[in-house]
Amino acid sequence: MKNFYRWIFASFSLLVLLTLSACQNKSKSSDTYEKIKTSQAITWGVKADTRLFGIMNIKTSQLEGFEIDLAKELSKKMLGKNIKVNLVQTTAKTKIPLLRNGSVDALLSTMTITKERKKIVDFSTPYFNAGQAILVPQNSKIRNVYDLNKNGITVLAVKGTTAVANIRKFAPKASVSEYDDYGQAFSALKAGQGQALTSDNGILAGIAAENPGFKIVGGTFTSEPYGIAVRKGDTKLRKKINQALAELKADGTYQKLLKKLFSGIPGFSIKEASR
Repeated sequence: MKNFYRWIFASFSLLVLLTLSACQNKSKSSDTYEKIKTSQAITWGVKADTRLFGIMNIKTSQLEGFEIDLAKELSKKMLGKNIKVNLVQTTAKTKIPLLRNGSVDALLSTMTITKERKKIVDFSTPYFNAGQAILVPQNSKIRNVYDLNKNGITVLAVKGTTAVANIRKFAPKASVSEYDDYGQAFSALKAGQGQALTSDNGILAGIAAENPGFKIVGGTFTSEPYGIAVRKGDTKLRKKINQALAELKADGTYQKLLKKLFSGIPGFSIKEASR
């Protein structure tokens, strides 16, 4: 009997803890926009290591890029020109935990909208139509992903990314060499250790912008749109972000931001990225 009462007490305690936790999470999510409005400050989680999207300028110690500019413009649209915009650097591993624990209000960090992620965060409408593409030397005869589907072709990619599985699906005859990061993979391409490098078109655009003599070819062959993430149930903030994004597209600001960073990159389509 004593064990029975202990079980009842333990079960009741667990139920109370779960209820309190759910209430706290709901409260943290539901009042985010009102908190931002009251404090006149919004905190975005952004990248600091992805050229063109978000990168630290070592000369000025300032974050620069398309997502940095977009965060500032969205903030002004939602809350006026006097809003204070805070930027917190995130990585692939830290961004969702930082959002869920309340360290940031929203994530604008090259985050692909997926079914799995939708289970733990809510997304805005897409702001960048990312998709897998290929980067080749300027004089390459390769025109699209299907030209890679030949014996003797080696495609370079980064370990642990969906790019590896996708290239094996679209070009099963090609060999795939995997590297720890994009620096190593691109160095291998320059050294002639492969005929193409594959990743998201935006990431490849950053590499091409920094390295004349290389181009993106064939457009994208997968669809992996980037969205702004907010905490689950943060409906008001998500709606405000969607409204502000629509207004930026309508008044031409969004296109100006894209052109500022992505114009003139061989093989990159601004129209495709913004559709």
